[in-house]
Amino acid sequence: MDSDLAALNERLAAVDGFFHADDKRAQLAELEKRTLADDFWNDTESAQQTMATVSAVRDELARFDAAHALADEVAVAVELARIDDDAQLAAEAEAQLAILATYLDELEVTSWFDGEFDANDAIVTIQPGQGGLEAQDWTAMLLRMYTKYAETKGWVVDLHDAPAAEGIGIDRAVFTVRGHNAYGMLRSEQGTHRLVRISPTDIKKRRQTTFTGVSVMPVLPDDVEVDIKDEDVRIDVYRSSGPGGQSVNTTDSAVRLTHGPTGIMVTCQNEKSQHKNKESAYKILRAKVYEIERAKREAELDELRGDKQDITWGSQIRSYVLYPYQLVKDVRTGVEVGNVDGVLAGELEPFVIGYHRWRAGAGAGAP
Repeated sequence: MDSDLAALNERLAAVDGFFHADDKRAQLAELEKRTLADDFWNDTESAQQTMATVSAVRDELARFDAAHALADEVAVAVELARIDDDAQLAAEAEAQLAILATYLDELEVTSWFDGEFDANDAIVTIQPGQGGLEAQDWTAMLLRMYTKYAETKGWVVDLHDAPAAEGIGIDRAVFTVRGHNAYGMLRSEQGTHRLVRISPTDIKKRRQTTFTGVSVMPVLPDDVEVDIKDEDVRIDVYRSSGPGGQSVNTTDSAVRLTHGPTGIMVTCQNEKSQHKNKESAYKILRAKVYEIERAKREAELDELRGDKQDITWGSQIRSYVLYPYQLVKDVRTGVEVGNVDGVLAGELEPFVIGYHRWRAGAGAGAP
């Protein structure tokens, strides 16, 4: 236990170095002061984002203080267990060490998200790849998985577009995940996801391999300049359809933006208001155009997207095998989980944390 305690104390000292608790306390005080202003709720979306940041910073500080308090308690428990040679005290000390390790894991996560947009909300696009109808069904499964994962994190999912495909599944999914470090966390999901299972559409019950691509981009702050001219954007409106569309398709509320210079097309249809769909579509368009501009400036693929590959064999970042055995494995990090149903129900944390731990260890060269 002494060696375990020493290792955890070293980690706690490292946390002290990067956490900047005094700065966070000052940030929290300023944010809390802002929430008391008479006009704070005049801009509902901005107010909600501020409240989410307040909650996140408050939780981080609570874990930081709890880690220090627990480190002191566990040091005393380990000493008493050794002096008294007490098995019960030793077991309690071991349990406290495990809790301390969890606190430190959570605090270390905050050090990984220091990129320009890591703390921002995330725009996620899921696109079927190789596999036909199966890929469309796989796209719907991934949408459910990410929605459930967001719920476990206390994030909010705004679904913009998820039209029903012919037969099964959906043609695509576009949604925004709102929450502290949403983009930083979800960068782990950028890439091709491979599913292996018995096909539910094959009467011969043969094994099918299916691919779906996931794109993750940050929601850009308003002060980030993106060159989009009004005359370069064609706006089409029409009646919404597909999942979510049943309650909003009585008017021409769906919006499609087509950006002439880049050919980018963005569709939003899950709000009843045409204005809200248009506003969401422009946010997504800004992120996509920014990505292209940044890639051109740097003369390489934008790190916000990582390597762009075909959504097919050899390009997957993670495999989900339901048959002939049960296993989800991340190709980049080697993280494996046997509870496939749990993963598909949103239990993604081992893969998300595993990716960022791998990326931090691999340095800047990791995508």
